[in-house]
Amino acid sequence: MEYLKRAAERPAEETSARDRSVAEIIRAVRERGDNAVLDYNTKFDGNTRKLFRVTREEIDAARAQLTAGELSDLEEAHRNIRAFAEKQRECLKSLENVSVIPGAYLGHRVIPLAAVGCYVPGGSYPLFSTALMLITPAKVAGVKRVVACAPTEKGTQQINAKTLAAMDVAGADEIYAVGGVQAIAAMAWGTEQISPVDKIVGPGNQYVAEAKRQCYGQVGIDFVAGPSEVLAICDDSADPEIVAADMLAQSEHDKLAKGIVVTTSRKLGEAVMAAVKRQLEVLPTRAIAEASWNTYGTVILADDLDEAAKIANEIAPEHLEVVTRDTSVADKLVNFGSLFIGEETGEVFGDYASGTNHSLPTLRASRYTGGVWVGTFLKVCTYQHYTREAMMATAPLVSRMAEGEGLMAHKNAADIRMKRLG
Repeated sequence: MEYLKRAAERPAEETSARDRSVAEIIRAVRERGDNAVLDYNTKFDGNTRKLFRVTREEIDAARAQLTAGELSDLEEAHRNIRAFAEKQRECLKSLENVSVIPGAYLGHRVIPLAAVGCYVPGGSYPLFSTALMLITPAKVAGVKRVVACAPTEKGTQQINAKTLAAMDVAGADEIYAVGGVQAIAAMAWGTEQISPVDKIVGPGNQYVAEAKRQCYGQVGIDFVAGPSEVLAICDDSADPEIVAADMLAQSEHDKLAKGIVVTTSRKLGEAVMAAVKRQLEVLPTRAIAEASWNTYGTVILADDLDEAAKIANEIAPEHLEVVTRDTSVADKLVNFGSLFIGEETGEVFGDYASGTNHSLPTLRASRYTGGVWVGTFLKVCTYQHYTREAMMATAPLVSRMAEGEGLMAHKNAADIRMKRLG
């Protein structure tokens, strides 16, 4: 393994001040409810609206701002995301009447969460695609109350029109013009206007991510996400212009985003670096993308595809592309948020409209979790039903095990059934 371009180390976050700031906002929302939300909306976004929930009239007005083509694009992407989520949902079935001993009937039920909160960021870009990615699988899962929150456009009282229309297309039940840490705290703990939810999903800046972490336990969360990442495994058959474009597509997200090329071809690696420079010359988002690539872009020369797969599994990236003549190396990849196989399968397709989800684990979290999917909004709960025959067969075992642990009330709960029901 050889580095043709090595990334700088990401700076250690100044977490103490950030964490204290987040904790203070959460505390204020818990104690002062809507008044605190209004204060922070005004402070951070210049949003002075007192009624946080977006009305049907506002939604209709936002939809009216979009062209017929823009609405059609949202609806087509939504259809693809919904169709894939529906197929995922079909895989998650109840389990009934499993009998491990005569007279014992075990199983599990797949139960939708009652209420979830979807946070749609609106900082550098209006990420209306994220509204589709979060709300759609929640509705397919059967969640009855899907709450969506997004910050307003700076200095206004309105959510970006495309984001608001996307929330509506995806089927949000309640939409609130509230952003940042205060939105997470309000959905977690509740205020006068916003009833609490059971789980919060969605990306955001480091303050939103920290707020989710601090509210975890009061509510469930999907995961704590960091800056975007893409890794492409390439051989000499890859088109360097395409690979470079995919690196920049992630680099433009954030100056801390990371694009990584792992290739078996020195010539290809050098060609990608040259192509990145050429494409940056005409890229409208050059300022962010160039800073990201120059600082954190990485090009690694691997001895062969087996070594490339090992490197990718160790890095465990958010997005993982396989751009090789023989794509069977994909079978060796186990740590990724989402996998894109073949040169035709651009990572950006997954960002918008392929049907899979783009809310994915970063910072090596794909070692232990996948991304948001329909199962994120479901819980699998077991049940059991014993006949007297099964009870009499199992109670002695339970009694002995409870006594062995010194839990005598547990032992008694088994023994008393044998006496009174046996």
